[in-house]
Amino acid sequence: MKKLSLVICVYNEELNIKPLSEKIIEALNGYFFDVIFVDDGSTDSTRHKILQINDERFTMVQLRKNYGQSSALAAGISVATGKYIVTLDGDLQNDPSDIPRMLQLAEEEDWDLVAGIRNSRKDSLFLRLIPSKIANYLIRLVTRVNIKDYGCTLKLYKNEIAKDLGLYGELHRFIPILASFNGASITQIPVKHHVRKFGKSKYNIFRTFKVLSDLILMVFLTRYMQKPMHIFGGTGILIFSIGAIINLYLLVLKLMGEDIWGKPILILGLLLVVGGIQLITIGIISEIQMRTYYEAQHKKPFKIKNIVSCYQNKILN
Repeated sequence: MKKLSLVICVYNEELNIKPLSEKIIEALNGYFFDVIFVDDGSTDSTRHKILQINDERFTMVQLRKNYGQSSALAAGISVATGKYIVTLDGDLQNDPSDIPRMLQLAEEEDWDLVAGIRNSRKDSLFLRLIPSKIANYLIRLVTRVNIKDYGCTLKLYKNEIAKDLGLYGELHRFIPILASFNGASITQIPVKHHVRKFGKSKYNIFRTFKVLSDLILMVFLTRYMQKPMHIFGGTGILIFSIGAIINLYLLVLKLMGEDIWGKPILILGLLLVVGGIQLITIGIISEIQMRTYYEAQHKKPFKIKNIVSCYQNKILN
């Protein structure tokens, strides 16, 4: 078994492929490793740049379309054979030179997952840094998994931990929580972070709202998966209590001779609360049904078109 398998998901990163591969080779000189580039439906020349690497340690997993980062990560992890699996971004912002320190820490102290903490992040203050800090704080607060930088893709895992994550939807942001849910031991280490030099970031401010919606699912999975009545029963009591208080308030107004039917804001407030709970509940149930669909039928949330060796472009699947 190889010591390290690097999984790098790329989407339209044509200018970053060559310098990234060179940095990896330099940083891991003397290590027994392989690299899996997952082409997540790129529309530029990313795929051709990967195949030009001409190194037998590099492989390209070509997906049939753009599935998103979680599914692309799952695809790469599914074919990785290293004792340890490393995930990193394909935009040159993560630094491969941090990997040996992460591996040493994992081996010497027997950690299942070593997560990177980006020092001196080179990102936009208002579009990325502030939303990221808010999201990290909220995730720590509600999940009680104390990871400082959930958004750092650079992580090192034991093979069996990575393969048992169960990545669906956009849950790549919550990998430490998924690993913790499976009993993994987790530590953190500061890593370098660089300015993006080539290509465009796939991040936008609207992803913050996706994080918040996925966070609700994480709370359910980590706290209530085996005791759903605790959340649904508790919510039912809460809604009933709100309704009882409103009805009591309306009754008091009625006894005082006021026209309660002239208070539409009370009805609107009640409808908003109930509607919000219904939407959250439907979202959770739909997510659980989706996971059950894939896992019960041993299906994957991605389809691989080809697995190609970057040495002589030999098709492996």
